[in-house]
Amino acid sequence: MGVEFSAERRLLAEDELDPVRRSHYPALAEWTHSELVELARFLRARRDRARDLIRDLRRARRGKGGVGEGLGSERGLAAKKQVYARALKRVNARIQTVVEAK
Repeated sequence: MGVEFSAERRLLAEDELDPVRRSHYPALAEWTHSELVELARFLRARRDRARDLIRDLRRARRGKGGVGEGLGSERGLAAKKQVYARALKRVNARIQTVVEAK
């Protein structure tokens, strides 16, 4: 079962939400290949950033680094990373469909 739009809205800021909205069908079907590739790059960068922040938090919790010290739970970051990962999965599937159609 998928995550509802309202859950994505709660997790993401307004500027982060627009690209994720564009990754949903039927809007996704309207994009050209180059636009889809650009959207995939953006989503991949945001997912990787969330992954790196989570890694830093875990490292700081173990006492190995000071980057994430004083920060709380990684729960929200992990949920945000999952939103980006799901959006990227949709975009990658659409890119594959567009490439196969050529």
